[in-house]
Amino acid sequence: MSTPLGLVAGAGLDAAFGDPRRWHPVAGFGRLAGALEQAVWRPSRVAGAAYTVICVGSVVAVGRAFGGGRGSARHVGVTAVATWAVLGARSLGGEALAIDAALAQGDLEAARALLPRLCGRNPAGLDEVEIVRATVESVAENTSDAVVAPLLWGAVGGPAGLTGYRAVNTLDAMVGHRSERYERFGWAAARLDDVANFVPARVTGLLAALFAPLVGGSARTSLAVLRADGARHPSPNSGRCEAAFAGALGVRLGGVNVYADRVESRPRLGNGRCPQRRDIARAVRLQRGVTAATVVLSAAIAAALQRGTSSPRPMCAGRRRKRRYKTVLSSGKLWS
Repeated sequence: MSTPLGLVAGAGLDAAFGDPRRWHPVAGFGRLAGALEQAVWRPSRVAGAAYTVICVGSVVAVGRAFGGGRGSARHVGVTAVATWAVLGARSLGGEALAIDAALAQGDLEAARALLPRLCGRNPAGLDEVEIVRATVESVAENTSDAVVAPLLWGAVGGPAGLTGYRAVNTLDAMVGHRSERYERFGWAAARLDDVANFVPARVTGLLAALFAPLVGGSARTSLAVLRADGARHPSPNSGRCEAAFAGALGVRLGGVNVYADRVESRPRLGNGRCPQRRDIARAVRLQRGVTAATVVLSAAIAAALQRGTSSPRPMCAGRRRKRRYKTVLSSGKLWS
């Protein structure tokens, strides 16, 4: 049961210490990927696909090489460290609560300065309601991207699944957004991220609905909003998370989002009130409930998969014949 132990240990390290403060491997990967991008960038989907394959493939290969055999102490340790490195549960909640604290003090400028640490929105000129909305939406989306998805991929693929998923998600953040430079080059990274997050986003939505009572919400209402509005979002995955959170918190998300290079009008998700400052802490509480449930779920999945692969295989007919032939020879008979 090395993979389940590693996942639980890594989640415990993240809960205790958060992201590594120095020499963060994800940041190192980002620097290397950025340098490679400068060398190979072309306004071409083929070039972008090759770039994505090289970056993700190399990280998966490293994860497999250092992972060790399942069942070994090395595998437990590498899985735990990889989980700690790619998981962002504590940091996600901490960044959101820091914004909440700034707003509680009436310091809009401090809240605006903190917002880019959580999402890519341009904070200039945002009022308290818009800062709260951006924070809640980012907590919802990143509950899948930074918590549920890496744990589920770790359950399936061990260290290679953990590091490979984080490489995909990081590349999407770097080159997968819509802009003149990345419209074609970032296409493969964006589509691969959509595929990698398809199941985790829906698991996130269902778990958020399940834990809605934790924040005073209704699981039935959250599921209803998830079904009605989850597909309205331009992202095939983010909308599921945001809609479930909106229903659980009883708020209305969506609206006009201003980024550095574009303005997007997002559909309304949920039919509740406008989000308020207190909803940030509620969203973090919901995220923590989903995190705890996902740790248990991913460990159970990993344990089931390891039991399936470690069960003794039936002896094939060829091996049975070979063993019987040896028995005949040892008895001195040439027939049976």
